Amino acid sequence: MEESSKLALPDAFLDFLKVNGLDPSIYTASDSTPRYIRLKPGCEAYLEEVEAEMKCKIEKVDWLPGFYSLPPDIQIASSKAYQEGKIYGIDAASGAAVLALDISAGDHVLDLCAAPGAKLCMISDLLGDSGSVTGVDVASHRLAACRTMLQKYALGDRCRLFVGDGTTFSLVPVGFHSESKSCESALEEKVDAFREWTSRRPYKERKKATKARKTVASQLVLGSQHPELIFYGRHSGVVGVTRSELYQSGCDSEVSSQGYDKVLVDAECTHDGSIKHIQKFEHWGWTTLQRRVLDAERTDSLTTLQLKLLSNGFRLLKVGGSLVYSTCSLTVAQNEDVVQKFLKENASAELQEVNAAKNWPCKSGQIPNTLRFDPLTSETSGLFVAKFLKLAI
Repeated sequence: MEESSKLALPDAFLDFLKVNGLDPSIYTASDSTPRYIRLKPGCEAYLEEVEAEMKCKIEKVDWLPGFYSLPPDIQIASSKAYQEGKIYGIDAASGAAVLALDISAGDHVLDLCAAPGAKLCMISDLLGDSGSVTGVDVASHRLAACRTMLQKYALGDRCRLFVGDGTTFSLVPVGFHSESKSCESALEEKVDAFREWTSRRPYKERKKATKARKTVASQLVLGSQHPELIFYGRHSGVVGVTRSELYQSGCDSEVSSQGYDKVLVDAECTHDGSIKHIQKFEHWGWTTLQRRVLDAERTDSLTTLQLKLLSNGFRLLKVGGSLVYSTCSLTVAQNEDVVQKFLKENASAELQEVNAAKNWPCKSGQIPNTLRFDPLTSETSGLFVAKFLKLAI
C-alpha cells in the first residue's frame, strides 16, 4: 500500500493505539484506501458510461455483491450517475455489516441508528418489493438526509423514518392488516388514518407538524413519549392505520413473535476507525482529538450508550431473528467489551458466525465470531462487526 501522506500522530494517540493493539501505520499510510460505491440493482448496463464520465476504471469488489471500487481521489457527487440515483457512496465494510444481517424477502428490518442513510438504502435495496424497514435516529437533521436519500434513489416505498432515541424506541413493525384491502378502502373505514405521504402539505398541516416536532424534541430531552414520524412509504404499513395503532408498543411476549426479523445497531462511537475522520484532527488540532476520542469520560459515556442501544435493539428482535452490532471504532472498550457485557446480561443472546465472511478480507476480533475491518487488512475503513441470534428461553 503506497504512502501518499504522513500524519505526525501525537504521543497520546500512539499510546492509545498501543493499548488497543492497533498498528499506527493504519493512520500514517493515508489516502490509499479505495472509494467504494454501490450500484443500484438494474443499473449494471450503465457501468461503462459511469467509467467514461469519471475517467477511471471501476473495479468490481469480488467479495461484496453490487459494490465497486474507485481511486480514492475520485469525486462522485457531481457525476450524472450519482445525481440520477444510479450509484451511491458507501464503504465496503459498512456494506459487509448490512450483508451480515442475511436479509430475506419479507423481513421487517430495524435500523436503530439510521443516519446518514447509505446502509438504510442498501437494506431497502435488498428487501426489494417485500417486507419493511424502519429507520430511527436521534438527530432530526441527519434523519432528514436519510429521507432525501430514500426519495432520490426511489427506495422509500417500504420504509418509515422516526426521529427518536434508539435506547428507548419501542415500536414494533406495523401489522400489515389488510393486504387484500386497498389503501382507499382502509382510509374510508378510518377517518383519522394516515394517508399517503406527500412533502407538499397544506400550510396548516406544516404548522401543526412544526409544533409537533418541537414537542418531540423537548420530549426526547426529557426521555419520554412518542418519536416523530418524518417519512413513510406507501407500502411501509403506515398508510391506513391510525396514530394510536402506529404508536402501540408491544409487550415482551408480543415482541417475541411480532418484533423485527433483523436489527442493525451501527452505534455512535469515537470514529477512530475512520482514517479520514482522524486526518481532520490535523487541521482541527490534536487537543480536539484528546477531547473527542481519548478522553476516558467520553469513552465511558459512549460505551454506556452503545450497550443501551444494543440491548434495546435486541429487545425489539423476534425470537429466531438476527441482530448485527457494529461501530467504526477499533477500540476494545467499544466493541468486544460491550459484546461481553451484553452477553452476560442477555441469556437469550447467542453470538453467531457470519457465514458470508468466509471470503471477506477481515480479521477475527478478540472474541470468536466477531470481525474487524481495517485499511491495511481490508482496504476499507475500520469497522467492528458482531452478529447475535435471539433464542427462545
